[in-house]
Amino acid sequence: MTAWLLIAALLPAMGLGADWPPQDDPWQPVRFLEGSWTGTAEGRFGRSTITRTYSFVLEGAYLHERHRSVYPPQEQNPEGEIHNTWSFFSFDRDRGLLVLRQFHDERIVNRFVLDTALSQGNRVVFDTEAIENFREGWRAREAYTVISQDEFVEEFFLGAPGEDLVLFVTSHFKRSPSLTPP
Repeated sequence: MTAWLLIAALLPAMGLGADWPPQDDPWQPVRFLEGSWTGTAEGRFGRSTITRTYSFVLEGAYLHERHRSVYPPQEQNPEGEIHNTWSFFSFDRDRGLLVLRQFHDERIVNRFVLDTALSQGNRVVFDTEAIENFREGWRAREAYTVISQDEFVEEFFLGAPGEDLVLFVTSHFKRSPSLTPP
């Protein structure tokens, strides 16, 4: 119970909560991401360790993410692998929404838009508008649950045509004081 009270107390300071969407700062829902992070993930391809950085680029026009997951050889992924992603958050002034574009090393590009109905309290949710270079009709969701200014959980969901979204990977991040971008 004490943890939930702490989260509730931190929400206004993090810009999340009753004032949704934020009127004065369109970056407020994702501003907490700025900085360096390390974490672990577990999902369909097994367990991985993650390094990630977020920084505003081009005079604050975009929030740029650099991501690297390292999957050691394991039962779900016998050969192991390294997965790199670059992402960019932008603010679409015409729609008044944040947009997230992910560029994966497999040449898959996801374009997500902020789901204001599902983004409540300490949770920020993005749903796909389009997926390039992947099977037609699939969709995805990226959800961030803020634990504190120095910790968050990310969930990635994937859905086949006509089927519900299914949790694919859960990642847990903690802020790292300094990290070279992956």
